[in-house]
Order: sequence, then C-alpha cells, then structure tokens
Amino acid sequence: MPQHTATFRFYQELNDFLDEHRKKIRFDYPYNGTPAVKDAIEAIGVPHTEVDLVLVNGASVDFSYVINDGDRISVYPVFETLAIDKVTRLRPRPLRCPRFVCDVHLGKLAKRLRLLGFDTVLSKGEDDRGLVGLAQQQERILLTRDRRLLMNKDVTRGLCVRHTDVDKQVHQVLDRFDLRAACSPFTRCTVCNGQLKQLTKDAPAFAEIRERVPARVLNWRNEFSVCSDCGKVYWRGSHYTKLARRVAHYLHVDEGLDKAPND
Repeated sequence: MPQHTATFRFYQELNDFLDEHRKKIRFDYPYNGTPAVKDAIEAIGVPHTEVDLVLVNGASVDFSYVINDGDRISVYPVFETLAIDKVTRLRPRPLRCPRFVCDVHLGKLAKRLRLLGFDTVLSKGEDDRGLVGLAQQQERILLTRDRRLLMNKDVTRGLCVRHTDVDKQVHQVLDRFDLRAACSPFTRCTVCNGQLKQLTKDAPAFAEIRERVPARVLNWRNEFSVCSDCGKVYWRGSHYTKLARRVAHYLHVDEGLDKAPND
C-alpha cells in the first residue's frame, strides 16, 4: 500500500489530460518510494512538454525535484506569451524561427502550417524513436495527438494536439506558440515543404517551367511561384479567394492577402 501522499492541482488546459474526478480541483496522489515530480506528473497523465511551471508549497522547482509526503504541488501550462520571472521555468525558450514535425496522422495540419509559411515536416512513418530523433536533430517542435510520445524524456519541445478538426488544430498551434505575427503565407509548397520563388513570364528561368503551365493560364497570368524542391508551379487562380479567406481566418484579419500563388 502507498505510504505517502502529495496533493496536486493542475491548471488551465492541463486539465484536458485528467480524469473527470481530478479536473480543476486539488486531489491526493498516493505514492511509494522517492519519485521525481516529473515522473509523478506523467504518471497522472500529463506530458512534461505541456508543463512550464511547478510550484511545491509555493516555491518553484525543476522536474528533478523529489516529492515529499504532504507536498502541495501546483502545475501550470506553457506560458509562451506571458513573462514569468524569478521562477524555475521548465520549458526551453521559444524558438526564434519555429519549425515543426508532425506525426503521420497530422497530414492536413502539416499542409496548413506550410500554407502559413512554417517549415513543417510530415513523418514518413518513422517509429517513435525516429520521430523524436528527427525533432532533436533538426530542432523541431513535435506535434502529435499521442500524449505518451510526448512523455519521452528526449522530447524538449512538443505539443499534444487536442482537436480532430484541422482548423481548430491550426488555431491551437498558433495560440500556443504565439505565431500569428511570424506567419508568412504562400511562401512554402504545401505538397513538399520547399520554399517558393517568384517568377514572371519574361524571366529567363521561366523557360524551364513553361511546359508545366496550361496554355489557358499563360494567356492571362504573368506572375508565378515555383517550388525550389519539387518544382510544382503555383499561380493566383480561382482557388485563391478560398485560400485567402482561410489565411485571414487563421490570422484573425478581415480580408485576405493581396498576393498569393495558386495552382
């Protein structure tokens, strides 16, 4: 039988990971041995990547803190947009140029983030170790719906995507990492993640892609974008209005952008 008890309280969206009887209240956590607070938090069901601040009896601690019988522990989510000084902040500082890796189940989210200009890799079926290794090596934020994957000790930046609706997923990512000002829509290929370069019909390099553009489009469009990796050609066509409205919705603005490619 457990010999010790600590009291936990989780705040804000961390409650998404808790059983109903533990949400938004203090509850007892019985334990044996000498677990670190990180181990206890994840045993309760919350990935460490979602936590930015832990207070024990009113004092901030890091994940290595060994809990004691009677401790009152408060756990707070990531504060990407809120300055919290004079405490032990547990998450690394936000990346200046955030890049992402999505697990294989988040293909639509990957395309939407590329639409907004973010360097986003989609898993090609790597196992958990490979996915974590990719996030580490390339300093990418791991996006997944698998909370257990985010409990891997080698994951330093990650987000458990709560929603199944892709628009809600995009808003969650933008809100969590405060990214709306960093968006650069229509600058990446939504198919392969390559960067787009602008070309006009009179540019010498246009001859290399001319045959990929339908004749009807050549008659009325002068500006094009081409992916530097896969060679896909984009132009502003009838589909642009829908894309611009989608971008405006994500950025919380009233109108779409003036310049955008479309195929």
